[in-house]
Amino acid sequence: MTTIIIGLGNPGKKFKDTRHNVGFMAIDLFAEKNTFPEFKLQKKFEALVSEGVVNDYKVVLVKPQTFMNESGKAVKEILKNNPTSNLIVIHDDIDLPVGKMKIVKERGSAGHKGVESIIKNIGNNGLIRFRIGIAGQSDIKAKKVVLKKFSKAEQNIIDKTIDRIVQALDFFIKEGLEKTMNEYN
Repeated sequence: MTTIIIGLGNPGKKFKDTRHNVGFMAIDLFAEKNTFPEFKLQKKFEALVSEGVVNDYKVVLVKPQTFMNESGKAVKEILKNNPTSNLIVIHDDIDLPVGKMKIVKERGSAGHKGVESIIKNIGNNGLIRFRIGIAGQSDIKAKKVVLKKFSKAEQNIIDKTIDRIVQALDFFIKEGLEKTMNEYN
């Protein structure tokens, strides 16, 4: 059984440490902790991809390079080549406070353009999402928040959350969705 883990973000140095890129941050830490090979650009998928084995299960890590709003294109292409029973998308969520983590299955996009693109391209059936809260002040427009960097205090919180996401991913691969949601939600 292959598990595909998609980390959402925007490519390029300009967006590297922005709130919108917590999905990339989580994928990078997961790859590092599980000694995955370096990510390589696979043009046919429009994504950076790294493959490895965790607990005897094949895992494919994907960082779409299409920009957030077109993430679904890359996900659709990667799924053509990798039949899977587990697809996880890790992304920022402006509706959750900084550092809050929530695991959901088959939920709507709540206005997240990257998630909307994925649902539009592959549907929502069986779609598991690890949401990472990035909300600062709720009265600021989403576009202004998602492209901002975290304050030092917020970055400390996010670092801990991303570490917890990595633990939850390892747990998920071993134990499945239900136990992971019970343990980490």
